[in-house]
Amino acid sequence: MNRPADRLPARIPVLEVGGTHVTAGWVLPDGWQVHDLSRTELPAQGSAEQLIALLAGAGARLAAPPGVVWGVAMPGPFDYARGVAHYAGVGKFEALAGLDVGTALGAALPGRPAAVCFSNDASAFGVGEWLIGAARGATRCAMVTLGTGVGSAFLDNGKSIESGPMVPPQAEAHLLSHAGRPLEDWVSRRAIRAAFAAAGGPEALDVREIAELARAGNATAGTAFSAAFRVLGEVLGPWLRRFGAELLVVGGSISRSLDLIEPPLREGLSVSMDSGFPIVPAGRPELSPLVGAAYPVWRLACQPPGPHQP
Repeated sequence: MNRPADRLPARIPVLEVGGTHVTAGWVLPDGWQVHDLSRTELPAQGSAEQLIALLAGAGARLAAPPGVVWGVAMPGPFDYARGVAHYAGVGKFEALAGLDVGTALGAALPGRPAAVCFSNDASAFGVGEWLIGAARGATRCAMVTLGTGVGSAFLDNGKSIESGPMVPPQAEAHLLSHAGRPLEDWVSRRAIRAAFAAAGGPEALDVREIAELARAGNATAGTAFSAAFRVLGEVLGPWLRRFGAELLVVGGSISRSLDLIEPPLREGLSVSMDSGFPIVPAGRPELSPLVGAAYPVWRLACQPPGPHQP
């Protein structure tokens, strides 16, 4: 038996932490609406005190009452059950490495929350797309987020599958490899920029400018894109087949160039997948991670009390 309706949260405060920002907002489970959004820039190399203060400051704008449960989507590597960061050697938020972020954030947020419920950012994006976006109602689906790196999620009826023989290690595509090198050496912001520069392109250009050149017919830029995403398809395809995915949702900042990404990605996938396998852009890319961060908080509230719970 579920908890009484008056025990379910009418709205859930959430934080979605990206590589360069944190977005705060309220999520209303009735219709999964999102309100009162605000965005704060985060310095990737900031101190632990600075980063926690910025996260708490973003949350403070929501003026959440004391004793509520917060949902927080965080990038990996992170111990989501314990709330401890493991960012050493990854080029972002390294000052948080080893820190109990849950305890530190709980102490810094106004009103002292009852708990902080952490989710992987790619999983939160995936769950949000299943609830309100391009994968709405799908039975088995997979997601990739393309930006500074490659995030991934594998969902079975909205449940994130994070272990087992049907998904990559920890369900994280970035742990896979190609030709003896990590996948993100081939597919990531830094990899595309490096490939473009190695072929003679200007080193100062970022992915968006490289994409513009590719659309204008620049062969060097086009090759940087096509080579990267053909590799992604070749590496990801066997896992999509093994998982029985019905479709692949593509999100993240680089997904804005899906017109350049899809042809080589589909070519790579065709090694192990049907040529018509659905590849779709995220339907609600800005809101899905926030909704996905709220979902486990709502699910927890829906569970019946245990023998020692009130």
